[in-house]
Amino acid sequence: MVLRTLIVDDEPVARRVLREELAEIPGIDLIGEADGGARAIAMIGEQEPDLVLLDLQMPEVGGFDVIRQIGNG
Repeated sequence: MVLRTLIVDDEPVARRVLREELAEIPGIDLIGEADGGARAIAMIGEQEPDLVLLDLQMPEVGGFDVIRQIGNG
């Protein structure tokens, strides 16, 4: 089984570290990265990932906002 995975974090260093760690795990297909909640909502709707690694504290649209928004979709 392959998990189509999306990284969401406003910090580039955090995204890079996650990307490098995920590259070591078999069965993870990194389908994209978002640098904020609004972009994450769009990408989740477009790409329908199996797994989202979501930063909770982001400016403007935070992780909990993303969860509320996609939960209503």
